[in-house]
Amino acid sequence: MKVLKTKVLKIDINNLEKQKIEQGAEILKRGGTVAFPTETVYGLGANALDEKAISKIFKAKGRPQDNPLIVHIAEIEQLYDIVEEVPQRALDLIERFWPGPLTIIFKKNSKVPDRITGGLSTVAIRMPNHPIALKLIKEANLPIAAPSANTSGRPSPTDASHVIEDLTGKIDMIIDGGATGIGVESTVLDLSTEIPTILRPGGVTKEDLLTIFPKVEFDPALELKNKNIIPKSPGQKYRHYSPEAEMIIVTGEIHNMIEKINELTSEYQKEGKKVGIIATNQTKDKYNNENLIVVGDRRKLETISRNLFKTLREFDKIGVDIIIAEGVTEEGLGKAIMNRMNKAAGGRVIKIN
Repeated sequence: MKVLKTKVLKIDINNLEKQKIEQGAEILKRGGTVAFPTETVYGLGANALDEKAISKIFKAKGRPQDNPLIVHIAEIEQLYDIVEEVPQRALDLIERFWPGPLTIIFKKNSKVPDRITGGLSTVAIRMPNHPIALKLIKEANLPIAAPSANTSGRPSPTDASHVIEDLTGKIDMIIDGGATGIGVESTVLDLSTEIPTILRPGGVTKEDLLTIFPKVEFDPALELKNKNIIPKSPGQKYRHYSPEAEMIIVTGEIHNMIEKINELTSEYQKEGKKVGIIATNQTKDKYNNENLIVVGDRRKLETISRNLFKTLREFDKIGVDIIIAEGVTEEGLGKAIMNRMNKAAGGRVIKIN
């Protein structure tokens, strides 16, 4: 693979220097790749209407070809330019949640290359709620395909340093806008079914969506490990978010969960393994293990979502053999957190009553 000279540009979100934004936009216009911050995670952007540019995303990430890409827009006119129709249900969502961490599935029109959609007749679109992302897309005046800016399978990047670590020499530019806010990817919602279906949980929760619709379902594929699934959304089929170490999640009543994690830690240490524990503010003093990272507060799930991927990458640096993580509630944002943890752990969950 040809090694690129990756330029890193630091931009203050409170002072969007036009000249720096223009540099990124120029690269996108000429078919290059630019990593940029969004409110969820960093995205790796390329012109969504240019097959050659899109192929650079797949190559840089090592991404499977049938894994669809989300298209990012900055103005509603861009949506009408690339889809067959915008149903009223979608307009209701757009009015409430855009810009924001909600991706909606639409029928694509002929302008959208099949490489974007994994050969499907639908395309996933969102409008990010981040000043750098919006300014960059507006300046490029293009819809921008942008999966997470990491090597496929690795924990998603919530800071420019994670992108630099994974993609230096593989992409043209990295815009460093600091840490992202939400820390897990957008919710993906399919409106082609009678009952709106969440294909990937994220920053907009089921509870949020129930303020618009009387009923919302989770895609059954979220619970199944079906290798033959045709992914309608990123994050459905392949191993994602994985640290280098093996990972196990322990869920259940908090005291029993702590007891089980301590028991497992002791067993693994007897085998000579270096154990990492993902704990919370409420439990951090309950473990006797030096490699412990507090991911956030159980009462403030947004703190856990913001720090989860960073924590997994920190354990890679420490070089643990196994990570044991506390589970959280699956209510609200907890559904997205547990979805990412489940995938990172390859479905290895111990449930304690």
